Amino acid sequence: MSRKTIFLFLSLLSSSLIWSQEREVTGIVTEADSGLPLPGVTVVVDGTSNGVVTDFDGKYSIQASSDATLVFSFIGYETVSKAVNGSSEINVALQVATASLDEVVLVGYSTQKKSNVTASVSEIDGEKLSDATAPDVSTLLQGKAAGVQVVQASGRPGSSSSIRIRGIASTGGNASPLWVVDGVIQHGVPNLNPNDIESISVLKDASATALYGSRGANGVVQVVTKSGKNGVEKLSISSRSGLSYFNNGNFEIMNSQQLYDYYQSFGNPESIPEGIDEQVLTNDFDWFGNGTQTGIVQDHNLSFTGGNEKSSTFISLGYFKETGTLKDVTYDRVSFRLNHEYEVIKNLTLKPKIGITYEKDNSREHSLYSLYTYLPWDKPYNDEGELINPQVDNVTWYGRDQSNYLYDLQYNYGKSRTLNLLTNFDIEYKILPYLTFISTNSVTLFYSDSMYYTDPNSNGGRANLGAVSNDNAKRYTNFTNQMLRFSKTFGDHNINALAAYEYNNYKYQSSGGTGYGIVPGSEILNNTTTPADVRGGANDYALQSFLFNTEYSYDTRYLVQFSLRRDGASNFGLENQYGTFFSGSLGWNIHNEDFFNIETINLLKLRASYGGLGNRPGSLYPQYELHSLGYNYNGIPAVAPSQLGNEDLKWEKSYQTNFGLDFRGWDRFNLSLDYYIKDTSGLLYFVSLPATSGYTGYWENIGGIKNTGFEVNFNYDIFTSRDGGFNWSVRGNIGFNDNEITSVYEGEPIDRGTKITKVGEDFNSWYMPKWLGVDPETGNPLWETIDEETGERSETTNYNEADKQIVGTSSPDFYGGFATDFRYSGFTLSANFNFSKGGKIYNASRELYDSDGAYPTYNQMVLADGWSRWEAPGDIATHPKPYYGGNNLSNKTSSRYLEDGSYLRLRNIRLGYSFEQNLIQRIGLSNAEIYITADNLMTITDYTGTDPEVGIDGFASTTYPVSKRVALGINLSL
Repeated sequence: MSRKTIFLFLSLLSSSLIWSQEREVTGIVTEADSGLPLPGVTVVVDGTSNGVVTDFDGKYSIQASSDATLVFSFIGYETVSKAVNGSSEINVALQVATASLDEVVLVGYSTQKKSNVTASVSEIDGEKLSDATAPDVSTLLQGKAAGVQVVQASGRPGSSSSIRIRGIASTGGNASPLWVVDGVIQHGVPNLNPNDIESISVLKDASATALYGSRGANGVVQVVTKSGKNGVEKLSISSRSGLSYFNNGNFEIMNSQQLYDYYQSFGNPESIPEGIDEQVLTNDFDWFGNGTQTGIVQDHNLSFTGGNEKSSTFISLGYFKETGTLKDVTYDRVSFRLNHEYEVIKNLTLKPKIGITYEKDNSREHSLYSLYTYLPWDKPYNDEGELINPQVDNVTWYGRDQSNYLYDLQYNYGKSRTLNLLTNFDIEYKILPYLTFISTNSVTLFYSDSMYYTDPNSNGGRANLGAVSNDNAKRYTNFTNQMLRFSKTFGDHNINALAAYEYNNYKYQSSGGTGYGIVPGSEILNNTTTPADVRGGANDYALQSFLFNTEYSYDTRYLVQFSLRRDGASNFGLENQYGTFFSGSLGWNIHNEDFFNIETINLLKLRASYGGLGNRPGSLYPQYELHSLGYNYNGIPAVAPSQLGNEDLKWEKSYQTNFGLDFRGWDRFNLSLDYYIKDTSGLLYFVSLPATSGYTGYWENIGGIKNTGFEVNFNYDIFTSRDGGFNWSVRGNIGFNDNEITSVYEGEPIDRGTKITKVGEDFNSWYMPKWLGVDPETGNPLWETIDEETGERSETTNYNEADKQIVGTSSPDFYGGFATDFRYSGFTLSANFNFSKGGKIYNASRELYDSDGAYPTYNQMVLADGWSRWEAPGDIATHPKPYYGGNNLSNKTSSRYLEDGSYLRLRNIRLGYSFEQNLIQRIGLSNAEIYITADNLMTITDYTGTDPEVGIDGFASTTYPVSKRVALGINLSL
């Protein structure tokens, strides 16, 4: 053998040995659709027993030779094989299998496989939030999660919604859920661009929320914003423009002839002022039509996502603009977000994030109250087309207060600006394969300023020669969480645990001033001649917490969870500053048992949890005796008592029990059932004191309240196919909640005006005189009286003799939503509905618009279908005989104006078409879709007001109703 041959043989042998030598291969496994890390994925060297499981962050590390193949498998996902080919890092994105059993769900401070979750959690994918056209993320949750009541009480551009999870569990503390964005606890509802959201998890029971301690008693809404994906670079453009229409619902005001006929029905025509005769019919001005318009809405977004083995980036820019359906109000918002991750060295990753929103609100908004109350007999313009000023001009004006709101509106206006800044600087360091340190750090800034201009030529500015008011406010919050996370598998045993320290503080300052005497057009406060008012305020709070959580599973069948958190809050006395909260839960995956072999059932799990959470008072300083410094005596600053302090005030505590069942069958039907009991004690309540005490009142723990309920959540893939075939799915949820006061302060009911706090009753119970209708002989109103001694009930025509009593509740019997989706050959059609059944609305506007003559200088509403007005003895009518000046106080607060708040609303319907890949790839696009979408097109309700979504408390006045919208949009990806 020659030297060359021997050398060649040895070279080949050595390179083969080097190639086959084992090395460490690391990487991250994520879910392809959401980008979230997948814990619990099995990674095996093909053909061997060498394997590992990914940790909480989807990371793995395994020894493999350079020519080996790694197999990644996970229940509910397609199995993937990857050749090592000498690589030291392999990242994989797993696609959901057709028969999906496990989704990745964010629960508290970590992600879990859905089959391992023992808590009650609802998850909403970010794509499901893009159907309706709205800038506020809370509004887009409506009807999409069981047990979550979302009420959009105003349709004004830029307004937000109220949310309650599993009923009201507090009377004086915060009753809204806690919001958490990318691990950072927020102060109130965050101002986010919905297009930046990857997913939302709604945590409902104690095992899910106890890790948030004193702020988790009312549920938690967790938001994950989008991030870059390894190996994917995509530039996306979305744009939609549309029209908004004022939605008057079932409410209609009278025209000139109807109002004149109404006057003719008065039982005392001699009291009608002179001049109100047939000549008023020469005017029929449509105040409502003059003050409303077709609004325009625009929503445009540009985003980029990209990543490699070392770093990933998501960056977005958004612009939203809406003009109101009431004239002359415009809302603008610009948003920016940058989420970046960079692996500095092996095992050390930096995760900076920044989110900015800037809002402008320019308003010369027409008065909805005036549009409804002004008389059609009055016209705002003279024959030359100039605006009339009834307070100065010598004109006939029939309406109240001799006021033409349009006259002042031509001069006066307001505008405001708001800046929100959210920043994160997060660090993740993997100390050991099973131990990770995570540092989450955030600073937020809120700043707003507003200006209101009152012209000297307006009625409002004439007395003071005009005015300028300026106000500004700023808020800072700091948040830090330092966490150690442990995750390890020992054969069939898997343990995940975390321990953390958390600190959060808040500071708020505001100032403002008003000056009189200006040159017309000047908006500068310093240009006023006379100082009128100076105002300002400041407050702060701080919280620190220690928390621990552990999860154990055996053979993916038996699941155990326990958490403990100790919170310290600045708004309690020194002896009660700290509270300890806990939770525990159990789960049983029956479908993984050896004895369970029903092939059609893919998942069957039982869950149970119990825990205790806390709540803090709405006041930041309830422990202190407070004095007001805003007084003077002979020009010298003076002090007056305000609040009586209570250093013994304790945490409001809520103990929650939850039983749940999760089911999936036939690879297409999912069902979750939950039954819960939420028992709150030590209710926080501000007890009012008589004025003679010198104090307004003090905070006290007064009693208890209990919520019991049942929730159902389902989705069903009726038809499934690939490659453009026909797909049809339906989904829905419904929640039932029963609310009951279990104890009150000193055992005595608390009269809250139109509501009452009483043992055994719903906290939202209406408390007012009971309306008995109309006396058929006289046409007079009737109310009910109750004999205090005998309890005997009788009728009275004297409102002052009527007794207040419980006459219903504003809490609905049940609420929820349902939706359906169709897909075929590039076409998509989806529809979303939300509904509420039961619960009474107090339509306070009817005290003015349906007043039986008590407000004769206000326009009145047209009687709804089925209503009638008394005219002659023997008439069975819903409305008394009208009199100029009113009929025996018939329009005063009573159950007469309580109405059924039930409704079914088509929240959104959307039709889209995605172009075929072989067409759009020719012009460099990876995706192209056009669509038309419509919001709030149909509402079925018996409520006679403009909108049955009046607010959580069920009290309706003259509110801006939710608009109907139609928009055309396009989505493009490069």
